[in-house]
Amino acid sequence: MALIDPCPRFSPNCTTKCQLPDGVNYDYNIKSPIPYDGPLTKTDTPWPKPVATWTAGEDVTIKFDPSGASHGGGSLALGASYDGGKTSVMVFQRLRYAFHSGPSSSNPPEITEYTFKLPADLPSSDSAVFSLVWYNRLGQREYYRNDLDIKIVGSSSKSYTGPELVIANHAGYPTIPESDDYDIGTG
Repeated sequence: MALIDPCPRFSPNCTTKCQLPDGVNYDYNIKSPIPYDGPLTKTDTPWPKPVATWTAGEDVTIKFDPSGASHGGGSLALGASYDGGKTSVMVFQRLRYAFHSGPSSSNPPEITEYTFKLPADLPSSDSAVFSLVWYNRLGQREYYRNDLDIKIVGSSSKSYTGPELVIANHAGYPTIPESDDYDIGTG
């Protein structure tokens, strides 16, 4: 599964095309998991400018490519970072039935978009990085991640605290087991 709106870094499948930075190619494997023993993200290089502007305290919608394989769902979360993606604080999570309305063993997703309210005290920034992580319920234990370069407006807050974005199914981190328990959660 991969986001198509807002556009994750270097995806060729977005609803709007963004200009690539010099020397960077599109990631035609955007739907693939992060290698188990590789870096935690596919790239540290941001888009030349933010792909969207979000307002603190307002609803935002994220949309996924409907041709992706959901592997029976699992859990997903979106974290906000103000240090280039090194640390992220969770702003949205779906701990069960990701991409489905209930228990499923299906690969095609039923749900391809989520709308949620951004925290009102999320600091304004011209260069926030939002990281979407997803852990499949069925199949090999994998770690999927899309990074988004987002401008945040509307808040005079200087910091935001909350649960840290959980990393799993990657070298040096916990493994979320394959399970018939639909409430596998990551937090």
